[in-house]
Amino acid sequence: MNNNTFHSRRDVLCRSFNGIGAMALSGLMANEANADAQTPLSPKQPHLPRKAKHCIFLFMQGGVSQMDSFEYKPILNELHGKPIPDVPHITGELQGRLSFPHACVGSEFSFKRYGESGRYVSELFPNLAKHVDDLAFIHGIKTDNQNHGPSTLHVTTGSQFPGSPSVGSWVNYGLGSENQNMPGYVVIQDPRGAPVNGAAVWANGYLPAAYQGTLLRAQGTPILNLDRPEGITAQQQRTEFDALRWLNQEHLATRPQASELEARIGSYELAFRMQTTAPELVDIANEPEHVREMYGLNDGATSGFGRQCLLARRFVEAGVRYTLLIHGVQISRDSWDDHGDVAGGMRKHSREVDKPIAGLLADLKQRGLLDETLVVWASEMGRTPFRNGGLGKNPGREHNSHALTMWMAGGNVAGGATAGETDEFSLQSIGDPIPIRDVHATILDLMGLDDDQLRYLHAGRQRQLTDIGGYVLDEIIV
Repeated sequence: MNNNTFHSRRDVLCRSFNGIGAMALSGLMANEANADAQTPLSPKQPHLPRKAKHCIFLFMQGGVSQMDSFEYKPILNELHGKPIPDVPHITGELQGRLSFPHACVGSEFSFKRYGESGRYVSELFPNLAKHVDDLAFIHGIKTDNQNHGPSTLHVTTGSQFPGSPSVGSWVNYGLGSENQNMPGYVVIQDPRGAPVNGAAVWANGYLPAAYQGTLLRAQGTPILNLDRPEGITAQQQRTEFDALRWLNQEHLATRPQASELEARIGSYELAFRMQTTAPELVDIANEPEHVREMYGLNDGATSGFGRQCLLARRFVEAGVRYTLLIHGVQISRDSWDDHGDVAGGMRKHSREVDKPIAGLLADLKQRGLLDETLVVWASEMGRTPFRNGGLGKNPGREHNSHALTMWMAGGNVAGGATAGETDEFSLQSIGDPIPIRDVHATILDLMGLDDDQLRYLHAGRQRQLTDIGGYVLDEIIV
C-alpha cells in the first residue's frame, strides 16, 4: 500500500477504535504494573505515634441536653420552676435569655454512678453507661454561634461559615486511606432525612475534591448508579473506563489546577472497584443473630441507627479511614432540638441511639478494633437549664453554645478521664472555656496528626482545621 492510498471514513474509524482498544489494554497493564502508584488517597505516614487508624464520628443533630444525659446537676431540681440566681460573667445571647422571664427546668431523669471512674450517667443511657470506663468526657465546650446552621458547621468543619473542609476531609488529606476500593471518607445520614446544611457538613471545602465525604444511601444500592448496567461485563466496562480516562487525562493536562476534574477521573476508577466491594460491605443480611441483637436491628426504634453503627464497624474492618454517622433530621421532632417537652424528646432520641452505640463499642472491643479506632460523640451545642417564658405544660430547653458535652473512646483516649467542667447550673464552663478548635486539635492528635503541620495553602495563606491553632487536651490522652 503506497502513501497515496485513500482511506474511507469507515477505515479511519475502525483503525481509531482499534487504537482505543490497544490503549485500553495498555491501561489495564499499567494499572497492574502501577498498583502502588500514589493517588490523593494513598496511605500517608502520620506525624505522631498514635494507635488510632480509623475514626467514627457520631453526630447528634439538634443540640443534646447535657443535664439530661451526662451532667448531673441536682440543684436544677431544687430550683424547678424558679428563676436561675444571678451568675457572674455571663455574656452574649445567654445573658440576654437570662434577662428575660424564665423558669429553671429540672431533669426528670435519675442519675447513677457507673464504673471505676464513678461517672454520673442518666437513666436514659443504661447500655452506654456500662462503657463509661472506656470514655473520656469533655465538658464546657464553646462554639461561636447559638444557631443550628453555623454551629453545626463549626463543630463539623471548624468554621461557622460555609466553604471550609470538614474534619473527615482533613483526616483523609493527612492520612489517606487503607482501602483503595472504597472511599476514604464515608457518610451515613439518618435514614429519615438530611442534617442542617446537608452536604456542607461533609464537604471538602478548599481541599482537593478527592477528600470530600461520600454519602451512602440508607437502603438498596449504597450509591445511585453504582451497579453495572445489565449485559455489560467487567472487561467491557474496564475497556470503556480506560478510554474515558485517557480522554479525561488529555483534558486535565491543560488544566492542572482543576481538582474537581481530577477527582472525577478518580471517581470513575473508584466506582469500578466499588462495584465489587461496596455491595458486599453494606449487605448485613448474613450477620449472625447475636450481632443483630447487639446493635438493636430487631427493634423498630433502634434499627435505623443500629444499621448505621454496624456498617461503621464493617467499614473499619475494611480499612475506611473516617466514617461520619448522623442521627437527627434538620430541626424537627426527629432531631435533638427540644425547645418543648425535653423529657419526651430525650426519651425518644436516647432510646434510638443508646443500644446501637453501646453495641458498636462492645463489638469493636471484642474484635480488637477499639484500640485502633477513635470514636467521637458530638452535637452542635448544649442546652440551657431554663426555659424562657415560664415552664408551661411540657417544658423544654433553649440553645446554649457555652456548654456542649462530647466524649471520645478508643485509640490513645484515656478512658475515665475528664477535661473541662461546667458550673452548678450547666450554663458555662468553670474557668477558661474549651473552644471547639481545641477539640479538633485533640481529634487530629489522636489520629496521629499535628494540627500545626497539617496545613493547606489557600487564598494566599496556610489554612488549617483550627484556623488559628488549637491546644491539645492532654488530660484525655494516654
